[in-house]
Amino acid sequence: MSKKKKFVLENIAIESYAAEGKCIARHQEKVIFVEGVVPGDKATIFVHRNKKDWAEGKVNQITHFSENRVKPFCSHFEICGGCKWQMLPYHLQLQYKEQQVKDQLRRIGRVEIQEFLPIKGCEQTSLYRNKLEFTFSNKQYIASKDLHTDLSSDKNVLGFHAPRLFDKVIDIEFCHLQAEPTNAIKNFIRSFSYENNLTFYDIRNHHGLLRNLIIRLSSLGETMVNIVFGEPDQDKIKLVMEAIALKFPEITSLNYTINTKLNDTIYDLEVVNYAGSVTIEEKLENFKFKISPKSFFQTNTKQAEELYKVTRDFADCKGDEVLYDLYCGTGSIGIFLSKNVSKIIGVETVEGAIEDAKKNAELNNLTNTHFFAGDVIKICNHDFFDKNGHPDIVIIDPPRAGCHETLIQKLLELKVPRIVYVSCNPATQARDLALLSVNYHISKSQAVDMFPQTHHVENVVQLNLK
Repeated sequence: MSKKKKFVLENIAIESYAAEGKCIARHQEKVIFVEGVVPGDKATIFVHRNKKDWAEGKVNQITHFSENRVKPFCSHFEICGGCKWQMLPYHLQLQYKEQQVKDQLRRIGRVEIQEFLPIKGCEQTSLYRNKLEFTFSNKQYIASKDLHTDLSSDKNVLGFHAPRLFDKVIDIEFCHLQAEPTNAIKNFIRSFSYENNLTFYDIRNHHGLLRNLIIRLSSLGETMVNIVFGEPDQDKIKLVMEAIALKFPEITSLNYTINTKLNDTIYDLEVVNYAGSVTIEEKLENFKFKISPKSFFQTNTKQAEELYKVTRDFADCKGDEVLYDLYCGTGSIGIFLSKNVSKIIGVETVEGAIEDAKKNAELNNLTNTHFFAGDVIKICNHDFFDKNGHPDIVIIDPPRAGCHETLIQKLLELKVPRIVYVSCNPATQARDLALLSVNYHISKSQAVDMFPQTHHVENVVQLNLK
């Protein structure tokens, strides 16, 4: 292969799926990782990263389409980065996700998994999200195919950030990720803003009235809307909020937030309830959950139930155990397992999430749950375990970066009889399993698909003390 850093390869066959949405092609002695293709395609590839043993490339043109392809259902498919696998039939999406988990646990973790259970797929492969966040911007993203048209980048748009571009937004007319009234609300606000000459946020220069739109739907038919404004103009804010309230009386929780900071996070800001209730209600099996505008909740409600069922099966509780739920968020996993154990101890860094967890436990009339706010690796010391009881089972559900090594060492010291590790990133999960395997058998693994049309996958692993 050429020693140049960047070059083009013609009509290269795509052989197999790798991971993280990439496929494998080969040229001479090198493996090339390519995005935007499926096994069976042939493509002209622009190699933009060339290392000694491998290379990365992107597609210039697909010269032969794989028989495995299906027609994408979204008009924004090729430019929006949200659902990159729409061209793959769903059974192949599941096959590749399951393969990804197995490969990463075996190759990165280098541990023996005693049993791989089949991946749990979604019954609903579109309109499955209960939360979406849209961005207002005065800079429209123009796809390369439209560069020579009369489309202007200086246009107020409402949609999603263009992949790898912080200051450009794709104008989204219809999104297939969330059910109505989401698109109706989004499109009304955009049209109303045009008619009233309201300013859209300038992401680069940090000014403009309309900044973000967050919509949540619950499976019980409730709707929450939070408009984030970039300027504290109360007259214009009232104009927008009143128009939405009149047009969509079905909104059960209508809120707004003023954010004049440089970043988009609202967790340190006040959310003002304009109309309706402060929260909406969700349900998993027979458990109820109050969700506030700043609450974390799994974004696919139906699959969250499946994920938690696998977690409960892997915990294999007998009824008298002390269960620790680390990185517990708003307490949903612990609450879901609360009927099967004598005591739940939940720990989470975000104080607001712990407050939600306590409210949710009270809502479900639970007396055996105890939630603590603080850094897991600082809170979980010997005094904490002596005070709250030695864990019989530990559930860990860390962020994408995985567990801190200090927590891994603490678990190895404690010799907890059983650990259930829930992960949104099988690569970091594999790394942690390699460390835990010193004292633990890796008994079971089961992937759960939470996000159809994407390469993302959750995985649950059961570990038993040797």
